[in-house]
Amino acid sequence: MMFPNIEAERARTGMTKTRMAQEIGVTPGTMKNWQNGRTEIPASKIVSLANLFGVTTDYLLGRTVNPKA
Repeated sequence: MMFPNIEAERARTGMTKTRMAQEIGVTPGTMKNWQNGRTEIPASKIVSLANLFGVTTDYLLGRTVNPKA
């Protein structure tokens, strides 16, 4: 996965990959393409994921190790 913090937050919350995809309005196949680096994650979906997990976009993108700063 190109952004391991997304997977870490999904696992931390106990959310399935299918549910995570549903929560942000995409298909599990779209999520798989993002994870494999086949397609880029749109900025709007990074924001959606950050809101879903209650963390910053910088954390999800690996720009910081602190999920809340």
